[in-house]
Amino acid sequence: MSNDITWLTFFVLSVFVGIEVISKVSSTLHTPLMSGANAIHGVILLGAVLVAGDAEGFALVVALVAIVLAAVNMVGGFLVTDRMLQMFSRKPARREVQR
Repeated sequence: MSNDITWLTFFVLSVFVGIEVISKVSSTLHTPLMSGANAIHGVILLGAVLVAGDAEGFALVVALVAIVLAAVNMVGGFLVTDRMLQMFSRKPARREVQR
């Protein structure tokens, strides 16, 4: 079996496993789990960069797509986490103007 086909098989299987895992999470837990998953996305991004360094041909294209998707997913996770944390912060009290 070709090395490119092996990497493509790993990629396709990981997509199916990811879809199954995410679909089983209830919507109330999805946002807190996303904030914890940002570290995992960082590891995925690092792995995709390492694979892209040694890849050639079609495997390089798949690795570059993985880099883009992992980066978008990681940044999106940080943005959602930041928005979620802003919901729980206290707003400063308004000061009334004295006349």
